[in-house]
Amino acid sequence: MKPSLSPTIRRRRLARILRDLREETGQTLEMVSKKTGIPKTTLGRLETAELKRISAGQLDELAKLYEISEEAWNSLHQLAKDANERGWWSKYKDVFKPSGLPSFEVEASYIRTYEAQVIPGLLQTPQYTRAVFTGTMSVSPEKVQRHVDGRSQRQEILERLYPPEYVAIIDEAALRRPAGDTSAMIEQLRHLTQMAERPRVTIHVLPFSAGMHGANLGGFQIMEFPEHTDPTIAYAETPTSILFVEEEDEIRRYDAMWREAHSASLTAAQSVDFIHGVIASLEGDT
Repeated sequence: MKPSLSPTIRRRRLARILRDLREETGQTLEMVSKKTGIPKTTLGRLETAELKRISAGQLDELAKLYEISEEAWNSLHQLAKDANERGWWSKYKDVFKPSGLPSFEVEASYIRTYEAQVIPGLLQTPQYTRAVFTGTMSVSPEKVQRHVDGRSQRQEILERLYPPEYVAIIDEAALRRPAGDTSAMIEQLRHLTQMAERPRVTIHVLPFSAGMHGANLGGFQIMEFPEHTDPTIAYAETPTSILFVEEEDEIRRYDAMWREAHSASLTAAQSVDFIHGVIASLEGDT
């Protein structure tokens, strides 16, 4: 399966390159604006990846000013072109924001996640996802199906020829909490053991016996990218907000929380055995 391009990643990359070029020449936004005729606000939004489209003419003016090579010039135009493309998730605006989680996952090379309440989205079965979004609320079947379909498409990154390395820490609570009927839960747990057999997927169970740990405030995800110019991103969400962070201090904090949870978790082999034990207990109840 061919990897998708992420307009969000391309836009961030272009912003970083143009900001670095300006700083290397010792110029301020005001100076660049006067020399190119591009409004300062436009330049500012471009350098912070807030500007979703830049004209070829403006990009040419900047390339001339910074005196870059023809090869670099062409690369900038290709980045700008890619940044204007739309990812598959744009069809699910009611499920994902245009620059939401899939726009980063699709180009990540290493994904680490910790989940305390539910099975991580990339490892969910359709029946489990349906149960998660139905919950105890009155949600239309059409809306639930949109979430199921969107999550299924997110999971395609693990089906690629060269998938990202994916390491998930799952709290025991997520394995024990029923989602749907018993057969759906057994199907989900068996799916976890099957995914754990893949060479680039690792699953760790964080058992109740581990007690309190550094990641006990909620689930989050850390994504790293193959391009050194693309900074690591941490993602977390609450019922009312979504948070993306990339500041080094904040990333170090998330990394420390994840590593502490990882240290308290079972090994990969122990985790698979643990999940088989939960499956056996469910089968014994049927």
